[in-house]
Amino acid sequence: MSLYKQWTDFVVETVKTKGEAAFWDEYGAVESEFYKKFLGSHNTNIKGSVAELAKEYGVDEVYFVGILDGINESLTNSIDLEEVVSTTEIDVVVDYEKLYFNMLDAKADYLYSLSQWDGIFSVDKRKEIAKEYRSSKTVVREDKIGRNDPCPCGSGKKYKKCCGK
Repeated sequence: MSLYKQWTDFVVETVKTKGEAAFWDEYGAVESEFYKKFLGSHNTNIKGSVAELAKEYGVDEVYFVGILDGINESLTNSIDLEEVVSTTEIDVVVDYEKLYFNMLDAKADYLYSLSQWDGIFSVDKRKEIAKEYRSSKTVVREDKIGRNDPCPCGSGKKYKKCCGK
């Protein structure tokens, strides 16, 4: 059985027995510890077998696959998680900017507010990424053409007498 299947079964079972809030509290603590170690190392490359990497970062293999599931969109080359087992060799590069953006998108304040980000991005850079995130979520409505405005086709006529018929 793949570790990803074990991860999804674990999530479903934990949510059924303990509730969703308890799962997120437990997983959030594990995820925070992982990111403290990972971001603290300033290494963008994750390389090794799943078992070695889980041991290195001090997490269970199943949790490690859960973290990989969350980080997968922030990788330069994504992983097929369905095929991952303990001996699977992983060699991926994390795009820190994309990772920070995705943490903002997931509303994971316990992750994007970690002090380890200070060594990676300046405060201004983090504000810039946050501004970019907010602007990507803002819907901009185009101004409506008024009946008596000049026609956008360039004819010089009023819109109501030209293209607005």
